[in-house]
Amino acid sequence: MDTGGSSEGPVEPKKGKSKTPRKAKESVLKQKSPAEFFAENKNIAGFDNPGKSLYTTVRELVENALDSAESISELPIVEVTIEEIGKSKFNSMIGLIDRERIDEELYDDFETAKAREKRLAKEARDQEILGKSVALGKKVKEPSAQKSMKGRGEASFFRVTCKDNGRGMPHDDIPNMFGRVLSGTKYGLKQTRGKFGLGAKMALIWSKMSTGLPIEISSSMRGQSYTSFCRLDIDIHRNVPHIHLHEKKENKEGWHGAEIQVVIEGNWSTYRSKILHYMRQMAVITPYAQFLFKFVTDAADKNVTIRFARRTDVMPPVPSETKHHPSAVDLLLIKRLIAETSKQNLLQFLQHEFVNIGKIYAERLIGEMGPDFSPKMAVKSLTSQQIVRIHQLFRQAKFDDPSGDCLSPAGEYNLRLGIIKELHPDMVATCSGSPQVFEGHPFIVEAGVSLGGKDVKQGLNIFRFANRIPLLFEQGADVVTRTAMKRINWNSYKINQTQDKIGVYVSIVSTKIPFKGTGKEYIGDDISEIASAVKTSIRQCCVQLKSKIVKKIQAREQQERKRNLSKYIPNATGAIYDVLKEMAELHSSKRKRYEEEDVEILKKVSARVITANTLQEKLAQHVEQVDYEMAVDYATQSGVSEEPREDSYIQALEGANQFVDFHSPIFVFRLFQ
Repeated sequence: MDTGGSSEGPVEPKKGKSKTPRKAKESVLKQKSPAEFFAENKNIAGFDNPGKSLYTTVRELVENALDSAESISELPIVEVTIEEIGKSKFNSMIGLIDRERIDEELYDDFETAKAREKRLAKEARDQEILGKSVALGKKVKEPSAQKSMKGRGEASFFRVTCKDNGRGMPHDDIPNMFGRVLSGTKYGLKQTRGKFGLGAKMALIWSKMSTGLPIEISSSMRGQSYTSFCRLDIDIHRNVPHIHLHEKKENKEGWHGAEIQVVIEGNWSTYRSKILHYMRQMAVITPYAQFLFKFVTDAADKNVTIRFARRTDVMPPVPSETKHHPSAVDLLLIKRLIAETSKQNLLQFLQHEFVNIGKIYAERLIGEMGPDFSPKMAVKSLTSQQIVRIHQLFRQAKFDDPSGDCLSPAGEYNLRLGIIKELHPDMVATCSGSPQVFEGHPFIVEAGVSLGGKDVKQGLNIFRFANRIPLLFEQGADVVTRTAMKRINWNSYKINQTQDKIGVYVSIVSTKIPFKGTGKEYIGDDISEIASAVKTSIRQCCVQLKSKIVKKIQAREQQERKRNLSKYIPNATGAIYDVLKEMAELHSSKRKRYEEEDVEILKKVSARVITANTLQEKLAQHVEQVDYEMAVDYATQSGVSEEPREDSYIQALEGANQFVDFHSPIFVFRLFQ
């Protein structure tokens, strides 16, 4: 029956290509070289962006230079130069010819007509508002200059050069020392400045990624008649050096050390302050080093030259490599030590591969391990289960804490000198703690607190050091910052936390610094041993400062008392002398009689032996005497010694002399032979 609707039949589905599920590609096992891994994850090593990369490059080169000089007990002389390279000069260095733009719209910094019209309208409105504000007499901020539009491809390039007077490098080792990631001389259990063991290798990787230019190294060792020169880059995929030139040159000057030159992309304007702060803080913690920093650019008014002079020639001892503490090892480390040991049996292995395990204690440990163990059993024959048993016992047994003999702190003497040399504070106190332990690793905390000084802001100014290198980033979460801001009651030491210029300096040295975060820029607040040691050291400095502050307050109050008393001496003298003259007249006329002592004084007044000037001198002397007695009494009650103490710093004699140093917490006495 027709319903008046359409008589079309059922709709057939459209014929099309049948969709078959894609077959998943078979996964292929790939490998990455260490160089390739760090190139792809460069932020781990501090190369987050061009500016941070410039800062990290300077830091790595400076720390390598200091390590090199200290390893041969040579007073470090480090010269750092950052030279800005313009686009044209960089293009000529890589053999590229500058080209004029043809299609402007193709570039990232192109401004369309609509965008230009919008920008000009905004500038006109800003000018109108500024004019009205000036007419009404309101204070207005100067309009900030318009930032030039900079395309992503318009980069800044810098040649970074670092020269030192250190050990130098063997000629044949230079390619591998710079062109092979995770190879170096600093691996082992000891205090080291480095964070990752990458050194200048990461700077070379960044150079290859940003400019493609090789690194240049000049080096000579003591007594060598030649200087090694090497120009190389790195094959990132194979993690091997690619040598462009490797030769020996005559060393006429007898120089020893290294000079490293690398061209990288960077950003000086945003990281200028960080780099200069780093150099200044490095001068604080190493006052025995001499630094020369230069920034060179085509604009002469923007050039920077800063010299950080040496203040002392007393150097800390070179850190020594130590053995592992039993409580700080894991299964992998035990297996590696077994594979590398030259000892034959288990008893010798425990004695010589770990600290604080003597022969008797090793025998007791072996007896506790079970019947499957014996002192004479071959250490190489230990099974995986037996190694696990050793590890378990190491974690449960009691061992003496490791000593701090392997550590090399800056020293309280050097820390004090560095603070005074660079910041010129009004007061400074320093403290060096005794060695302590966390997780089987020894550590030493040194601290300093200063008041006043050059370029120091009001409030707390935190200076953090780890293994004698400055930490400038991620300060808020650091154990030093949190301790100084939240756990120290500054008012109890007569220090105003918000108004006084307070410098807090804390240096931590250890065989293992417990850094947090991928960038290793701060020490966590979760290790109670370190947090407690930091708090104790800062408080000891504050106690020293309190005595100095009390002494200063006492001197100020003494001056105020003296000023107030002296102000009334002339009036008091005149009144007393007038009374004495009147009494002398009464005595002369015999209208009144006085005691014999009084009569003697009145006769002197009549004879003008005692005058107003005489009384004034006597009153002034009395004020001095009373003021002195009150000051001594105040000092005694406050626990401050009456005798003044002055800091004394003696300049070292020049020339080659034989001497013996006697170290004290606050001075070094040098006996010349």
